[in-house]
Amino acid sequence: MQELISLFERMVEMGASDLHLQEGTKPYYRVDGLLSAFEAGRIVDHQFMEATRDYLFGDYEENQFKNRMCSDFAHVIPNVGRLRVSFFTQSNKWGAAFRMIPEILPSFEELGLPEIVRTVAKFPRGLVLVVGPTGSGKTTTLASMLDWINHNRNLHILTLEDPIEYKHTNRNCLVNQREVGRDVVSFLDGIREGLRQDPDVVLVGEMRDLETTAMALMAAETGHLVFATLHTSGAADTIDRIIDIFPANQQSQIRTQLALSLRAVISQVLVRRKDRAGRVAIFEIMLMTNSIRNLIREQKVHQIDHVIQSGRKMGMITLEHNIAGLIEQGIIDESRGVELANDPDDLLESLLRDSAREKKKKDEERMAMPKHQDFTSVGFDLGGAARKDERKPSQQQRHKRR
Repeated sequence: MQELISLFERMVEMGASDLHLQEGTKPYYRVDGLLSAFEAGRIVDHQFMEATRDYLFGDYEENQFKNRMCSDFAHVIPNVGRLRVSFFTQSNKWGAAFRMIPEILPSFEELGLPEIVRTVAKFPRGLVLVVGPTGSGKTTTLASMLDWINHNRNLHILTLEDPIEYKHTNRNCLVNQREVGRDVVSFLDGIREGLRQDPDVVLVGEMRDLETTAMALMAAETGHLVFATLHTSGAADTIDRIIDIFPANQQSQIRTQLALSLRAVISQVLVRRKDRAGRVAIFEIMLMTNSIRNLIREQKVHQIDHVIQSGRKMGMITLEHNIAGLIEQGIIDESRGVELANDPDDLLESLLRDSAREKKKKDEERMAMPKHQDFTSVGFDLGGAARKDERKPSQQQRHKRR
């Protein structure tokens, strides 16, 4: 399968995050968020897809594909790296998507994570949610947080993933990674069984249903630090989404549980950079405070954004403030920032406020500068000769002395 491996090698050379194969078309690569066809590549036919399947599939993948007409798994390609694979059928044809997983976990600084994320990784217990659309880097952010815990704390980390993407080796922590479908039947079973395995930190790959969400909340309530993901945008939407999963007669109880167990919501999205190639993450970060607890209990979740805005000194970050800062630094395009903002008017206000602050600072610096007269235009010579002449007494002064 040298031809397939060559496509993977080109993926690495291009810095592509994804490779897509579909019968009847050329391969597609996603680079910096943009998808484009590999024009120099050959048309993918059924024979090529069949050979790809034979190369990648084992017994587990084969059984999964027969039962679901789709198989999701991770696979290591020699001299290329680790890939997340989704092999599926579409219009009676085969297709596949490959996501490149870096072998070396990036640091907080390399990902551009705010410093408050390090503080979140130090929490002793509670529920921490990392949310955002598909492809926004949630898995990478969580993996980096677990890696920091692995190097700086002495705990038992249990992860439940579908599939396992980043591999963690024991450092200061003991790490057990269980794959849904291969090591455990479901996320729900994984949490239920995991609570009997003495974990300190539990990662739930995705809270997909009511039962899993309820079990994750219970794990957080019983003294565990629980990380989980949701496909939502923003802290307020995330809290509403969790509450709406449950029947109306249970929502009051869930509000109380959520107010007690939730510790932070990290919302993120990836955007193409303006200053150079690549993408940058834009964050909104909510930390649980007594004010937010009361808003959740009193069904006033829509007011949480105002609390986040007033909580900047604590490390909270609003999406608009983060976007405004990146626009001011010339990292992202202003029009793209306005598209992403939940409240474009608030973003415009932040930009104007920052511009006014910068103008005031420049004016103050200009006023503080010493003022020097410039006599060069009138031909005055203020050099050494002039100073020497100034030391000589004038004719009138000599006359007076006499």
